[in-house]
Amino acid sequence: MLPQHCVRLLRPTILLTRTSRCFSSPSETIRTQYSNVDQREVENLSKQSSEWWDPQGPIRGLHAMNSLRVPLIRDGLIATGAVDKSLIQKPNVLESLNILEVGCGGGILTEALAKLHSNVVGIDPSEKLISVAKEHAKESATLRPEHLQYHVETIEQHAAKHAERYDAVVASEVLEHVNDKVAFVEQCLAALKPGGSMFLTTINKTTPSWLGAIVAAEQIFHLVPEGTHDWDKFISPLDLQRILSSYNCTTILVHGMFYQFWSNQWCWTKNTEINYALHAVKMKEQ
Repeated sequence: MLPQHCVRLLRPTILLTRTSRCFSSPSETIRTQYSNVDQREVENLSKQSSEWWDPQGPIRGLHAMNSLRVPLIRDGLIATGAVDKSLIQKPNVLESLNILEVGCGGGILTEALAKLHSNVVGIDPSEKLISVAKEHAKESATLRPEHLQYHVETIEQHAAKHAERYDAVVASEVLEHVNDKVAFVEQCLAALKPGGSMFLTTINKTTPSWLGAIVAAEQIFHLVPEGTHDWDKFISPLDLQRILSSYNCTTILVHGMFYQFWSNQWCWTKNTEINYALHAVKMKEQ
């Protein structure tokens, strides 16, 4: 049942008051010794590469989610003072900010952030999906080449070369596919500047999330292919906050997200029982 307070697009309440486009060559093999990379998950998502940019295809929900994800990131960076005040009302609001998207897939969110003139790097262990992302970016008439890079990499590989480089790190609909969440978060934060923002969207570990994300979405309505999600890999907002806190991060926002599958629209809600978004800030050393 749709929550009464759910609206088509409601900005969440914040709790706190040059490089050229250069694409890395696909690695011969992505190293799989890292516990974060589940090769079965990579292969499962890679199967959807040919339909990744079809807004009415099997991952149409990810396309629709940009209506929440982009404002979440934009407004979160404004609220934490990362955005120049003179740019707040302008189309290039994220000008000069360095953003890393971990698990970018075919680039749905990556491109949207690049269009706000941030310098976005998208990484993913799937060569097929990065290839799709690169090809789609080349075809875009509205993307500026200097705002977008893609690499076939794990977060461990990338963070080792780019320590504390980014103003924001984004992992959207990725954490529920990760084996070792503590190690994953640790590496994401290693790439984040002190004072920078971490944005995550994922799925809570509850009975409603099993019924909604697996039974309904996969088995009954076939909104996503069966086997896309594993309930054992879901994580509660409280557990995620505890991990972030252990790495000197302060959570400033947790907000529920609700998917109206019949209209392919997302909305904000107070209910975090299934999908939720989290914004945390990496505190500066005293």
